[in-house]
Order: sequence, then structure tokens, then C-alpha cells
Amino acid sequence: MPPALFTPGQMGALTLANRIVIAPMCQYSAVDGQLTDWHLMHLGQLAMSGAGLLIIEASAVEPEGRITYADAGLWDDATEAAMGRVLEGVRRWSDMPLMIQLGHAGRKASTDVPWKGRSQFGPDHANGWQTVAPSPTPHGAAEIPPAALDAAGLARVRDAFAAAARRAVRLGFDGVQVHAAHGYLLHQFLSPLSNTRTDAYGGSLENRMRFPLEVFDAVREAVPAGIPVSVRISGSDFVEGGWDIAGSVEFSKALQARGCDVMDVSGGGNSPHQVIPLGPSYQVPFARAVRQAVDIPVITAGLITDYEQADAIVGTGDADYVALARAMLYDPRWPWHAAAHLGATVTAPKQYLRSQPRRYKDLLQAPGATSGA
Repeated sequence: MPPALFTPGQMGALTLANRIVIAPMCQYSAVDGQLTDWHLMHLGQLAMSGAGLLIIEASAVEPEGRITYADAGLWDDATEAAMGRVLEGVRRWSDMPLMIQLGHAGRKASTDVPWKGRSQFGPDHANGWQTVAPSPTPHGAAEIPPAALDAAGLARVRDAFAAAARRAVRLGFDGVQVHAAHGYLLHQFLSPLSNTRTDAYGGSLENRMRFPLEVFDAVREAVPAGIPVSVRISGSDFVEGGWDIAGSVEFSKALQARGCDVMDVSGGGNSPHQVIPLGPSYQVPFARAVRQAVDIPVITAGLITDYEQADAIVGTGDADYVALARAMLYDPRWPWHAAAHLGATVTAPKQYLRSQPRRYKDLLQAPGATSGA
């Protein structure tokens, strides 16, 4: 029997070779929302890693939905064409399934890139714009208040998610993920810390879930039934009185009822006052709670770096998949090394098969080969 981490998995109709997911990681290297050669190199190396699934970084559904001016987007023909060029290069050499994360940064938009401090730009700055949110409350006290979305704004954003999903289908993505985590727009609607509306989109949990569910419905309608749709959530704001795991469970149950295929459970990001109990697998309890409440696969993430740690998370049933982000940037061959450590087999490019160390039997196999061949 192979280790749990290297057993095949299902996401709707999509079959994955193993339970390792490469989490979406913003690169802040796009130009006017368009992917560049950096993305071809970055995604190309990750697509040769042997993981089961690669999720493309958060791609804004409209220009104002970008975290920074250098974020990826999928809102017009130019951004679609640029993404298509990168995908063509990746797919030429890898058969790894590809999913795209669609998002809107809301009040956390219009900032500088991380390595320049991530300060927020005002609407009058060349690299800034007016941000939007459920309510006119800024993320940080020193930041610029967002404009509260009115009925027309809600419809525009919802339709932008659906339009981006249709573009993703045209590009041939194997799955689509809706970003409702990390303090971005849909998470802002969910959390009472950021949503103080008094209309049908604020107040009760049912009302706060309303707009994120409307967005999901629009995306699900735009994506054919054979293509899985996932939603990424934060299990907690890590702030008293904020979004919590109880709300996450109810939201996940509502999403499953509407046709969600996969829940991806992360955490935090909605308040500068968050106090996160950092440690290995610190978010796994959130995934466990969601997994016990729904009948669809659950992905977990957060300081998962050790091979046996990842295998145990899947083997004990705490989650169906583990998502790696920084660990994959540090070691793009993490799945190879995990397979070697656990005695499993992983797919590698034909050009690299001769790199297999002699002490590992049948560690690497060519794409399309049968394990052990």
C-alpha cells in the first residue's frame, strides 16, 4: 500500500495522482494584470514537481480587485491572452492538472508590492485606486476608507466573477477556485469585523453569507458540471468577535448544497489585530471541523513542511489534501523528496528520470506511466 499522501484523490470528476496541492501564491509580477515570462518560469518549475494539483495565483476579476498594481488578472481579452500563452508553455511539458483562483481584494487592494512595504496607495496615486468593501471601514486605522458597495456595485462584482470563470473555462483550466479567505472581499462580507451593513447583506450569519453565496452561484453556473469548483475560506479571523469556525462550517454546508466540489480551509488575514497561534499544522483543526460537516473533499494548509506530518494529516482523515505554499517555493522538488522519504513513486519529466538516486527504486516515473513500471 502506498502512503496516504501518495494515493489518488478525486475533486468532483477530476482525478489527482496524489494528495499534494500547490497553493496559489501571488507573485506580484504581472503588467496590467497580464502574466509575464516570470510566471512561465515560476509555474513551469512547479508543474514539474510531481504534485497532484497546481493552483494558479489569485487572479483579479476586475482591475480594482487587485491587491497590488502588479497582480495577475483575468478580466479582459488581453489578460486572457497573456494567461493563455503561459498555460500553453506549461502544458507543453507537464500534464499536471491546473486550477485557477479567482479573487477580489476589496478594502485590501491598491497597495504596493510586498518587498516595497505593501503600503496602501490613495485613489490619486498612479498605482492606486478607490477600494470597495461591504462597509466603509478600512483594514487598518491609517488606511483609506473603502467605498461601500451599492446594489449596482454588488452586481458588477458578481458578474465579473462569472465572466472570469467563463474565461477560465475557455483557457481549459481543470478547476476554478473562488477566493473567500485572507481578508479579501468575500471574506470581508462574511466577517462581522468588516461587514457592518444593515441591509440584506449584513447582520445575521445568513445575511453575511448572502453575497459570497451569490458569487459562488454565478461561478458555478458559468463552469460546466464536469469541472470542479472550489472555495477557499479562512477558518477564523483569530480575533474575538470575528469570523470563526462555527461560521465556516455553516458556510461550507451551504456551499456543498449549491454544488461546491472542494473546500480549501486556511485562516486569518482580515484584521491587523489577529493573534495567530503559529505552529506546525496550526490550521488543521479548522479543516477537520469542516470535513466532519460536509461530504466533499477538504484541503488544509498552514506550516505543513514535514513529509510525515503531511502524510499523517491525510492518513488520519483530518483533511483529504495538503496545500503547500512557501515550502514549495523553498523546495520545488518537495513531492520528490516526500516520495523518497515515504517509499512512494512520483511523476517526473522524462528529461529528469536519470536524476533518480540509485538508493531509491522506482521513485520517479514518466508522465502516463504505471507506478512501478
